[in-house]
Amino acid sequence: MSEAFETLKLEVADFVATVTLDRPPVNAQNRAMKEELIAAFDALHDREDVRAVILTGAGRAFSAGADLKERPNLAGVAGAYPRHNRLTRASFDCVMDCGKPVIAAVNGLAIGAGAVLALCADIILVADDAFLSMTEVDVGLAGGVRHVRRHFGESDARLMIYTARRMMGPDLLRMGVASACLPREALQDEARRIGAEIAGKVPLAVQAAKRSFQVTEYMPLHEGYVFEQSQTAALSRTEDTQEAWRAFAEKRKPVFKGR
Repeated sequence: MSEAFETLKLEVADFVATVTLDRPPVNAQNRAMKEELIAAFDALHDREDVRAVILTGAGRAFSAGADLKERPNLAGVAGAYPRHNRLTRASFDCVMDCGKPVIAAVNGLAIGAGAVLALCADIILVADDAFLSMTEVDVGLAGGVRHVRRHFGESDARLMIYTARRMMGPDLLRMGVASACLPREALQDEARRIGAEIAGKVPLAVQAAKRSFQVTEYMPLHEGYVFEQSQTAALSRTEDTQEAWRAFAEKRKPVFKGR
């Protein structure tokens, strides 16, 4: 099933949604795209027919970042930058906050806000000729440090930010930023395989696992594990967990209902 947006494509099949950035020529993120990303991912958060999400780009670019043509319109207008910054944060947060795991299939260049958007995903796959780059210092801006720091080692993060150097697919794999680096033509198939694998697990358990990643990121070990144990205790009372236990004992494939 395909659903229409102005700057995105959204398709859902077999419990896996695919969100494709589709604003030629390089999927630059304007206000409309940010608003549509928020609308799409907020809806996917609640949809029972979606258990995993693939985020990718149309054409040969993932996203060239923020549409700089909008920047001059912000200067000198009271309140324009706070509104712009709030919308930008929300367009990243909606990916991180989505209750379903998000797989970024970085099919080409991902620059600035494009790189940050990819880094907001749960699992990152890159084409071997794709790259992430933070070019803010080239255009007199700053940003993205906190997101870059979550994934890169300290020296590599600073190298990336200070120089605007391109971090190519094989380098991202070596650094542990990406889970896989593949030929471009194999990227979507691998993303779909991972999405299908996730979709076959107990839905509420996967959502609880993502919630644990979100909540425990800055917690001490003891408190983080206590939170995880509370998740497991709650899951044990759900229909799907009971079904998973029965199916295991009866040596059959489980049938999950998302409750």
